[in-house]
Amino acid sequence: MSTIFNQENVGYSKAITRDFFKNVYGYMFAALTISGVVAYYAGILEVFSKYFVKADGSGLTPLFWIVSFAPVGLGLLIQMAYQRLSMILLLILFFIFSALMGLSLSSVMLMYSGNDIALTFFVTSGAFGGMAVLGYTTKTDLTKFGSLMYMGFIGIFIAGIANIWFQSDMMSLMIAIIGVFVFTGLTAYYMQSLKSIAQNKLMTEMDRAKLSLIGGLQLYILFINLFLSLLRIMGGRN
Repeated sequence: MSTIFNQENVGYSKAITRDFFKNVYGYMFAALTISGVVAYYAGILEVFSKYFVKADGSGLTPLFWIVSFAPVGLGLLIQMAYQRLSMILLLILFFIFSALMGLSLSSVMLMYSGNDIALTFFVTSGAFGGMAVLGYTTKTDLTKFGSLMYMGFIGIFIAGIANIWFQSDMMSLMIAIIGVFVFTGLTAYYMQSLKSIAQNKLMTEMDRAKLSLIGGLQLYILFINLFLSLLRIMGGRN
């Protein structure tokens, strides 16, 4: 009886874990799709110039900077307050976040060619997928490694903001190179963390549903940042 029970328990656990990650990747791909569509249409020169470039052509409008930094605040809100928010509200905020990210990425459509964007997307997918598998399958505890990578993420985030004023191409390249290592490392760390969450049998269905959305959001953010880092290295600006 004990053997049969253990086999059924393992099967139950695997089924829950599989469904959890199905939802995680579903949210991630939904966010990528929304952002991609919005970025494509907002990245049309006429549209971008109308809303994000000053009438005299002297620079970017305040709306551009609001759109660029709004996803940071909204992403933090979703991750920090998800327990107090309903699932419906979380979904609404998640889709708004994805659309805002698409708007903030619209400039990429004008700065780089379609071929560079497509090639970088496929390279990003390969690197991201490889590190995701590594993080899921490794037996090594990545907690300390993840903390180190998170510190690196904060560092390059601050450096990126500073470079808005310095406009240093060398600094931008260094941030991109470091970013590739940081975001691939964090991908492995978050996958291991999500695996642990998925296999937690004490979690309620609602918590599991919310955390699958949070997991999709986190992986989406890592994918986008890895994509942008690789694009700065591989792409030739128009």
